[in-house]
Amino acid sequence: MAVEEPRPARMRPGDVLRVGGVGLRTRPLRAFLSALGIAIGIAAMVAVVGISSSSRADLDHTLDALGTNLLTVTPGETLVGGTASLPKTAESMIGRIRPVDAVSAVGKVPKTNIYRNGRIPEAENNGLAPYAVRTDVLSTVRARLRSGVWLNAATSRYPATVLGATAAERLGIGRATAETRVLIGDRWFTVVGILEPAPLAPELDTAALMGWAAAEQELDFGGHPTTLYTRSADADVEQVASVLAGTANPEAPNEVTVSRPSDALAAKQAAGRAFTGLLLGLGAVALLVGGVGVANTMVISVLERRAEIGLRRSLGATRGQIRTQFLAESLLLSALGGLGGAVLGTAATTGYTLYQGWPTVVPPWALLGGVTTTLTIGALAGLYPAIRASRLSPTEALAGG
Repeated sequence: MAVEEPRPARMRPGDVLRVGGVGLRTRPLRAFLSALGIAIGIAAMVAVVGISSSSRADLDHTLDALGTNLLTVTPGETLVGGTASLPKTAESMIGRIRPVDAVSAVGKVPKTNIYRNGRIPEAENNGLAPYAVRTDVLSTVRARLRSGVWLNAATSRYPATVLGATAAERLGIGRATAETRVLIGDRWFTVVGILEPAPLAPELDTAALMGWAAAEQELDFGGHPTTLYTRSADADVEQVASVLAGTANPEAPNEVTVSRPSDALAAKQAAGRAFTGLLLGLGAVALLVGGVGVANTMVISVLERRAEIGLRRSLGATRGQIRTQFLAESLLLSALGGLGGAVLGTAATTGYTLYQGWPTVVPPWALLGGVTTTLTIGALAGLYPAIRASRLSPTEALAGG
Protein backbone atom coordinates (compact mmCIF):
# COMPACT_ATOMS: atom_id res chain seq x y z
CA MET A 1 0.00 0.00 0.00
CA ALA A 2 1.53 3.30 -1.10
CA VAL A 3 2.04 5.93 1.57
CA GLU A 4 0.55 9.26 0.51
CA GLU A 5 2.93 12.16 0.90
CA PRO A 6 1.75 14.75 3.43
CA ARG A 7 0.33 17.88 1.88
CA PRO A 8 1.29 21.26 3.31
CA ALA A 9 -1.48 22.87 5.30
CA ARG A 10 -3.32 25.62 3.47
CA MET A 11 -3.14 29.05 5.09
CA ARG A 12 -6.48 30.61 5.85
CA PRO A 13 -6.91 34.43 5.59
CA GLY A 14 -6.57 34.72 9.35
CA ASP A 15 -3.31 32.80 9.26
CA VAL A 16 -1.99 35.06 6.50
CA LEU A 17 -2.76 38.17 8.54
CA ARG A 18 -1.23 36.65 11.66
CA VAL A 19 2.08 35.65 10.08
CA GLY A 20 2.15 38.88 8.06
CA GLY A 21 1.91 40.90 11.25
CA VAL A 22 4.82 39.12 12.92
CA GLY A 23 7.43 41.38 11.34
CA LEU A 24 5.45 44.52 12.22
CA ARG A 25 5.06 43.52 15.86
CA THR A 26 8.72 42.56 16.32
CA ARG A 27 10.03 45.81 14.76
CA PRO A 28 7.39 48.43 15.63
CA LEU A 29 9.56 51.55 15.23
CA ARG A 30 10.78 50.57 11.79
CA ALA A 31 7.25 49.64 10.75
CA PHE A 32 5.93 52.97 12.06
CA LEU A 33 8.51 55.02 10.17
CA SER A 34 7.88 53.12 6.93
CA ALA A 35 4.11 53.51 7.29
CA LEU A 36 4.63 57.19 8.09
CA GLY A 37 6.33 57.72 4.74
CA ILE A 38 3.30 56.27 2.97
CA ALA A 39 0.90 58.23 5.22
CA ILE A 40 2.56 61.56 4.42
CA GLY A 41 2.16 61.00 0.69
CA ILE A 42 -1.48 59.92 0.97
CA ALA A 43 -2.29 62.73 3.42
CA ALA A 44 -0.81 65.28 1.02
CA MET A 45 -2.82 63.94 -1.90
CA VAL A 46 -6.11 63.69 0.04
CA ALA A 47 -5.64 67.16 1.52
CA VAL A 48 -4.88 68.72 -1.86
CA VAL A 49 -7.90 67.10 -3.49
CA GLY A 50 -10.12 67.89 -0.50
CA ILE A 51 -9.09 71.54 -0.23
CA SER A 52 -9.43 72.01 -3.99
CA SER A 53 -12.89 70.40 -3.98
CA SER A 54 -13.94 72.49 -0.98
CA SER A 55 -12.75 75.65 -2.72
CA ARG A 56 -14.77 74.77 -5.83
CA ALA A 57 -17.82 74.03 -3.68
CA ASP A 58 -17.45 77.44 -2.02
CA LEU A 59 -17.16 79.11 -5.43
CA ASP A 60 -20.25 77.27 -6.67
CA HIS A 61 -22.13 78.38 -3.58
CA THR A 62 -20.96 81.97 -4.09
CA LEU A 63 -21.99 81.99 -7.74
CA ASP A 64 -25.35 80.44 -6.89
CA ALA A 65 -25.94 83.26 -4.41
CA LEU A 66 -24.57 86.09 -6.57
CA GLY A 67 -25.62 84.79 -9.98
CA THR A 68 -23.65 84.54 -13.20
CA ASN A 69 -25.89 86.93 -15.13
CA LEU A 70 -24.21 90.17 -14.03
CA LEU A 71 -22.52 92.17 -16.80
CA THR A 72 -20.44 95.30 -16.26
CA VAL A 73 -19.79 98.16 -18.64
CA THR A 74 -16.72 100.32 -18.13
CA PRO A 75 -14.85 102.91 -20.23
CA GLY A 76 -12.09 101.54 -22.44
CA GLU A 77 -9.38 103.49 -24.25
CA THR A 78 -9.67 106.10 -26.94
CA LEU A 79 -7.98 105.70 -30.32
CA VAL A 80 -5.03 107.77 -29.12
CA GLY A 81 -4.56 105.70 -25.96
CA GLY A 82 -6.32 107.94 -23.45
CA THR A 83 -9.04 106.93 -21.01
CA ALA A 84 -12.52 107.14 -22.50
CA SER A 85 -15.66 108.14 -20.63
CA LEU A 86 -19.22 106.90 -20.70
CA PRO A 87 -22.03 109.29 -21.67
CA LYS A 88 -24.39 110.44 -18.94
CA THR A 89 -27.21 108.82 -20.90
CA ALA A 90 -25.59 105.37 -20.89
CA GLU A 91 -27.57 104.11 -17.90
CA SER A 92 -30.97 105.11 -19.29
CA MET A 93 -30.10 103.78 -22.75
CA ILE A 94 -29.13 100.36 -21.38
CA GLY A 95 -32.32 100.28 -19.34
CA ARG A 96 -34.26 100.26 -22.62
CA ILE A 97 -32.79 96.91 -23.72
CA ARG A 98 -35.76 94.57 -23.45
CA PRO A 99 -34.05 91.54 -21.80
CA VAL A 100 -32.32 93.72 -19.16
CA ASP A 101 -34.01 93.20 -15.78
CA ALA A 102 -31.93 95.66 -13.75
CA VAL A 103 -29.34 98.35 -14.38
CA SER A 104 -27.43 100.53 -11.94
CA ALA A 105 -24.35 102.74 -11.97
CA VAL A 106 -21.46 104.08 -9.95
CA GLY A 107 -19.21 107.01 -10.80
CA LYS A 108 -15.73 107.55 -9.44
CA VAL A 109 -15.03 111.02 -8.09
CA PRO A 110 -11.54 111.88 -9.44
CA LYS A 111 -8.65 113.47 -7.54
CA THR A 112 -10.40 113.17 -4.18
CA ASN A 113 -8.90 111.39 -1.16
CA ILE A 114 -10.51 109.88 1.93
CA TYR A 115 -9.10 110.26 5.46
CA ARG A 116 -10.19 109.49 8.99
CA ASN A 117 -9.27 113.00 10.17
CA GLY A 118 -7.88 116.25 8.88
CA ARG A 119 -4.44 115.83 10.46
CA ILE A 120 -3.25 113.25 7.92
CA PRO A 121 -1.07 114.79 5.17
CA GLU A 122 -2.72 114.86 1.75
CA ALA A 123 0.38 113.24 0.21
CA GLU A 124 -0.39 110.00 2.07
CA ASN A 125 -2.75 108.31 -0.35
CA ASN A 126 -4.43 105.30 1.22
CA GLY A 127 -5.67 103.83 -2.06
CA LEU A 128 -9.33 104.59 -1.32
CA ALA A 129 -11.68 106.37 -3.69
CA PRO A 130 -15.11 108.02 -3.35
CA TYR A 131 -17.89 106.80 -5.65
CA ALA A 132 -21.25 108.29 -6.45
CA VAL A 133 -23.80 105.45 -6.54
CA ARG A 134 -27.41 104.83 -7.42
CA THR A 135 -29.49 103.59 -4.51
CA ASP A 136 -30.30 100.31 -6.30
CA VAL A 137 -26.66 99.32 -6.88
CA LEU A 138 -26.61 97.20 -3.71
CA SER A 139 -29.39 94.92 -4.92
CA THR A 140 -28.01 94.81 -8.47
CA VAL A 141 -24.56 93.52 -7.49
CA ARG A 142 -26.07 91.56 -4.56
CA ALA A 143 -23.72 92.99 -1.99
CA ARG A 144 -24.58 92.85 1.71
CA LEU A 145 -24.28 95.21 4.64
CA ARG A 146 -22.09 94.30 7.58
CA SER A 147 -23.18 97.20 9.75
CA GLY A 148 -25.53 100.16 9.60
CA VAL A 149 -27.94 101.01 6.79
CA TRP A 150 -27.81 101.54 3.05
CA LEU A 151 -28.36 104.85 1.30
CA ASN A 152 -31.96 105.82 0.54
CA ALA A 153 -33.74 108.61 -1.28
CA ALA A 154 -33.22 110.94 1.69
CA THR A 155 -29.63 110.20 2.76
CA SER A 156 -28.37 110.10 -0.83
CA ARG A 157 -28.89 113.88 -1.00
CA TYR A 158 -26.81 114.61 2.09
CA PRO A 159 -23.15 114.00 3.10
CA ALA A 160 -23.64 110.39 4.17
CA THR A 161 -21.44 107.50 3.07
CA VAL A 162 -21.30 103.72 3.15
CA LEU A 163 -17.78 102.27 3.29
CA GLY A 164 -16.58 99.18 1.45
CA ALA A 165 -15.11 96.36 3.52
CA THR A 166 -11.46 97.20 2.75
CA ALA A 167 -12.03 100.94 3.08
CA ALA A 168 -13.50 100.51 6.57
CA GLU A 169 -10.55 98.33 7.59
CA ARG A 170 -7.95 100.81 6.34
CA LEU A 171 -9.70 103.69 8.05
CA GLY A 172 -9.96 101.74 11.30
CA ILE A 173 -13.75 101.83 11.44
CA GLY A 174 -15.43 98.70 12.76
CA ARG A 175 -19.04 99.83 13.00
CA ALA A 176 -21.20 102.55 11.50
CA THR A 177 -22.51 105.02 14.07
CA ALA A 178 -24.03 108.48 13.97
CA GLU A 179 -20.80 109.88 15.46
CA THR A 180 -18.44 108.27 12.94
CA ARG A 181 -17.28 110.62 10.22
CA VAL A 182 -14.64 110.60 7.47
CA LEU A 183 -13.09 113.43 5.51
CA ILE A 184 -13.72 113.11 1.76
CA GLY A 185 -11.95 115.86 -0.13
CA ASP A 186 -12.67 118.88 2.10
CA ARG A 187 -16.12 117.68 3.26
CA TRP A 188 -17.07 115.63 6.32
CA PHE A 189 -19.34 112.65 5.62
CA THR A 190 -21.18 110.59 8.23
CA VAL A 191 -20.59 106.84 7.95
CA VAL A 192 -24.06 105.27 7.93
CA GLY A 193 -23.06 101.75 6.81
CA ILE A 194 -20.26 99.27 6.10
CA LEU A 195 -20.42 96.60 3.40
CA GLU A 196 -19.32 93.00 3.38
CA PRO A 197 -16.77 92.17 0.62
CA ALA A 198 -18.43 92.28 -2.81
CA PRO A 199 -16.98 89.42 -4.93
CA LEU A 200 -18.60 90.55 -8.18
CA ALA A 201 -17.83 94.24 -7.67
CA PRO A 202 -14.41 94.41 -5.96
CA GLU A 203 -14.07 98.10 -6.82
CA LEU A 204 -16.65 98.79 -4.11
CA ASP A 205 -14.46 97.21 -1.42
CA THR A 206 -12.00 100.14 -1.45
CA ALA A 207 -14.63 102.84 -1.93
CA ALA A 208 -16.61 105.33 0.08
CA LEU A 209 -20.07 105.29 -1.49
CA MET A 210 -22.36 108.27 -1.48
CA GLY A 211 -25.54 109.36 -3.21
CA TRP A 212 -25.33 110.69 -6.76
CA ALA A 213 -26.83 114.04 -5.78
CA ALA A 214 -24.57 114.41 -2.73
CA ALA A 215 -21.45 113.77 -4.84
CA GLU A 216 -22.51 116.43 -7.33
CA GLN A 217 -23.31 118.98 -4.61
CA GLU A 218 -20.46 118.34 -2.16
CA LEU A 219 -17.58 117.17 -4.39
CA ASP A 220 -18.34 118.67 -7.82
CA PHE A 221 -18.84 115.22 -9.34
CA GLY A 222 -19.30 115.52 -13.12
CA GLY A 223 -22.10 112.94 -13.36
CA HIS A 224 -20.43 110.49 -15.76
CA PRO A 225 -20.75 106.85 -14.70
CA THR A 226 -17.55 104.80 -14.57
CA THR A 227 -19.16 101.37 -14.12
CA LEU A 228 -22.61 100.18 -15.15
CA TYR A 229 -24.06 96.93 -13.79
CA THR A 230 -26.78 95.04 -15.61
CA ARG A 231 -28.68 91.84 -14.90
CA SER A 232 -30.75 89.79 -17.31
CA ALA A 233 -32.06 86.25 -17.58
CA ASP A 234 -29.32 83.65 -17.92
CA ALA A 235 -30.51 82.70 -21.39
CA ASP A 236 -30.23 86.33 -22.57
CA VAL A 237 -26.80 87.19 -21.13
CA GLU A 238 -24.83 86.57 -24.33
CA GLN A 239 -27.37 88.49 -26.42
CA VAL A 240 -27.31 91.45 -24.02
CA ALA A 241 -23.51 91.44 -23.88
CA SER A 242 -23.30 91.72 -27.65
CA VAL A 243 -25.30 95.01 -27.73
CA LEU A 244 -24.16 96.69 -24.52
CA ALA A 245 -21.19 98.56 -25.99
CA GLY A 246 -23.16 100.03 -28.87
CA THR A 247 -26.04 100.95 -26.58
CA ALA A 248 -23.93 102.56 -23.87
CA ASN A 249 -21.95 104.70 -26.30
CA PRO A 250 -23.43 104.63 -29.80
CA GLU A 251 -20.89 107.14 -31.12
CA ALA A 252 -17.83 105.13 -30.02
CA PRO A 253 -18.72 101.53 -29.08
CA ASN A 254 -15.04 100.58 -29.48
CA GLU A 255 -14.29 102.72 -26.40
CA VAL A 256 -16.50 100.55 -24.16
CA THR A 257 -15.45 97.43 -22.28
CA VAL A 258 -18.03 94.78 -21.39
CA SER A 259 -17.15 92.01 -18.92
CA ARG A 260 -18.76 89.27 -16.91
CA PRO A 261 -17.38 89.33 -13.31
CA SER A 262 -18.26 85.68 -12.66
CA ASP A 263 -15.82 84.72 -15.44
CA ALA A 264 -13.01 86.30 -13.41
CA LEU A 265 -13.91 84.12 -10.43
CA ALA A 266 -13.98 81.05 -12.66
CA ALA A 267 -10.57 82.00 -14.12
CA LYS A 268 -9.19 82.34 -10.63
CA GLN A 269 -10.51 78.89 -9.84
CA ALA A 270 -8.89 77.52 -13.01
CA ALA A 271 -5.55 78.97 -11.90
CA GLY A 272 -6.12 77.27 -8.55
CA ARG A 273 -6.66 73.95 -10.32
CA ALA A 274 -3.28 74.33 -12.07
CA PHE A 275 -1.65 74.89 -8.68
CA THR A 276 -3.53 71.86 -7.37
CA GLY A 277 -1.97 69.76 -10.13
CA LEU A 278 1.48 70.84 -8.97
CA LEU A 279 0.72 69.92 -5.37
CA LEU A 280 -0.64 66.54 -6.45
CA GLY A 281 2.64 65.94 -8.24
CA LEU A 282 4.55 66.68 -5.04
CA GLY A 283 2.23 64.34 -3.15
CA ALA A 284 2.94 61.61 -5.70
CA VAL A 285 6.68 62.11 -5.18
CA ALA A 286 6.19 61.80 -1.42
CA LEU A 287 4.17 58.64 -2.00
CA LEU A 288 6.92 57.20 -4.19
CA VAL A 289 9.49 57.92 -1.48
CA GLY A 290 7.23 56.13 1.00
CA GLY A 291 7.01 53.13 -1.34
CA VAL A 292 10.79 53.01 -1.59
CA GLY A 293 10.91 53.04 2.20
CA VAL A 294 8.55 50.07 2.38
CA ALA A 295 10.63 48.16 -0.17
CA ASN A 296 13.80 48.92 1.77
CA THR A 297 12.18 47.76 5.01
CA MET A 298 11.04 44.51 3.44
CA VAL A 299 14.46 43.74 1.89
CA ILE A 300 16.19 44.32 5.23
CA SER A 301 13.54 42.20 6.92
CA VAL A 302 14.32 39.29 4.60
CA LEU A 303 18.05 39.60 5.32
CA GLU A 304 17.50 39.77 9.09
CA ARG A 305 15.04 36.87 9.20
CA ARG A 306 16.89 34.28 7.15
CA ALA A 307 17.01 31.95 10.14
CA GLU A 308 13.26 32.24 10.63
CA ILE A 309 12.70 31.54 6.95
CA GLY A 310 14.99 28.50 7.06
CA LEU A 311 13.25 27.14 10.15
CA ARG A 312 9.81 27.52 8.61
CA ARG A 313 10.97 25.90 5.39
CA SER A 314 12.48 22.97 7.30
CA LEU A 315 9.19 22.50 9.16
CA GLY A 316 7.31 22.17 5.89
CA ALA A 317 6.39 25.69 4.81
CA THR A 318 6.23 25.96 1.04
CA ARG A 319 7.78 28.66 -1.08
CA GLY A 320 4.29 30.00 -1.78
CA GLN A 321 3.59 30.32 1.94
CA ILE A 322 6.85 32.16 2.54
CA ARG A 323 6.08 34.42 -0.41
CA THR A 324 2.56 35.05 0.91
CA GLN A 325 3.90 35.86 4.38
CA PHE A 326 6.23 38.63 3.23
CA LEU A 327 3.81 39.96 0.66
CA ALA A 328 1.10 40.16 3.35
CA GLU A 329 3.53 41.98 5.65
CA SER A 330 4.24 44.55 2.94
CA LEU A 331 0.52 45.01 2.22
CA LEU A 332 -0.28 45.44 5.93
CA LEU A 333 2.48 48.01 6.27
CA SER A 334 1.17 49.96 3.28
CA ALA A 335 -2.46 49.64 4.41
CA LEU A 336 -1.59 51.14 7.79
CA GLY A 337 0.13 54.03 6.04
CA GLY A 338 -2.77 54.49 3.60
CA LEU A 339 -5.46 54.49 6.26
CA GLY A 340 -3.40 56.81 8.47
CA GLY A 341 -2.79 59.13 5.54
CA ALA A 342 -6.50 59.20 4.67
CA VAL A 343 -7.32 60.18 8.25
CA LEU A 344 -4.58 62.83 8.37
CA GLY A 345 -5.58 64.25 4.97
CA THR A 346 -9.23 64.46 5.98
CA ALA A 347 -8.31 66.15 9.25
CA ALA A 348 -6.08 68.66 7.45
CA THR A 349 -8.84 69.43 4.94
CA THR A 350 -11.42 69.87 7.69
CA GLY A 351 -9.18 72.18 9.70
CA TYR A 352 -8.29 74.37 6.72
CA THR A 353 -11.86 74.65 5.42
CA LEU A 354 -13.18 75.52 8.87
CA TYR A 355 -10.55 78.26 9.08
CA GLN A 356 -11.54 79.60 5.64
CA GLY A 357 -15.27 79.22 6.29
CA TRP A 358 -15.71 76.85 3.33
CA PRO A 359 -17.88 73.74 3.16
CA THR A 360 -15.78 70.63 3.81
CA VAL A 361 -15.73 68.33 0.78
CA VAL A 362 -13.52 65.22 0.66
CA PRO A 363 -14.44 63.18 -2.44
CA PRO A 364 -14.89 59.47 -1.62
CA TRP A 365 -12.88 58.60 -4.72
CA ALA A 366 -9.88 60.41 -3.23
CA LEU A 367 -10.00 58.28 -0.07
CA LEU A 368 -10.65 55.05 -1.95
CA GLY A 369 -8.05 55.90 -4.56
CA GLY A 370 -5.49 56.74 -1.89
CA VAL A 371 -5.91 53.43 -0.07
CA THR A 372 -5.95 51.49 -3.36
CA THR A 373 -2.77 53.24 -4.46
CA THR A 374 -0.99 52.35 -1.22
CA LEU A 375 -1.97 48.70 -1.56
CA THR A 376 -0.65 48.69 -5.12
CA ILE A 377 2.60 50.28 -3.98
CA GLY A 378 2.78 47.81 -1.10
CA ALA A 379 2.34 44.88 -3.45
CA LEU A 380 5.03 46.17 -5.82
CA ALA A 381 7.38 47.06 -2.98
CA GLY A 382 6.99 43.64 -1.32
CA LEU A 383 7.05 41.51 -4.45
CA TYR A 384 10.82 41.28 -4.87
CA PRO A 385 11.60 40.68 -1.16
CA ALA A 386 8.82 38.07 -1.02
CA ILE A 387 10.16 36.22 -4.06
CA ARG A 388 13.70 36.43 -2.71
CA ALA A 389 12.62 35.02 0.62
CA SER A 390 10.74 32.14 -1.02
CA ARG A 391 13.77 31.11 -3.05
CA LEU A 392 15.98 30.58 -0.02
CA SER A 393 16.58 26.90 0.63
CA PRO A 394 16.21 25.72 4.25
CA THR A 395 19.91 24.85 4.61
CA GLU A 396 21.07 28.11 3.01
CA ALA A 397 18.75 30.16 5.19
CA LEU A 398 19.71 28.40 8.42
CA ALA A 399 23.40 28.61 7.57
CA GLY A 400 23.08 32.30 6.71
CA GLY A 401 21.11 33.03 9.89
